[in-house]
Amino acid sequence: MIKIYTDGSCIGNPGNGGWAAIIINDGKMTTIKGSKKNTTNNQMELFAPIKALKKIPKGSKVQIFTDSKYVKSGITEWIHNWKKNGWKTANKQPVKNKEIWTELDNLSNKFQIKWSWVKAHSTDKLNNEVDMLAREAANL
Repeated sequence: MIKIYTDGSCIGNPGNGGWAAIIINDGKMTTIKGSKKNTTNNQMELFAPIKALKKIPKGSKVQIFTDSKYVKSGITEWIHNWKKNGWKTANKQPVKNKEIWTELDNLSNKFQIKWSWVKAHSTDKLNNEVDMLAREAANL
């Protein structure tokens, strides 16, 4: 199983953002990161798993670790109702970041993914490392 650690960061919200992922496949660790101007923390949190999934073979079994409850709850729970309700929230508001959610959803369907939430800034070494990479990217 491929393990992926993801994180996003933003200096100001909106502001300069960064995303990062650590991909562990067959014991080999690969890091990727990127940045975007005038973005939000939530967008960067979503970009990280999207960019990571694009780097691995379709159909792979994957475990994605995120410290974002927005990402984990959004992709495993909320998205089903959003799609049923024409991309409206429970409050009948348009879903923010719909295009990014759609991309993540379409990509997720090409893999067997177990989404795992980890506590931010805690004892998980790789989560702390990916956090540092995302913050570095946001500062570029």
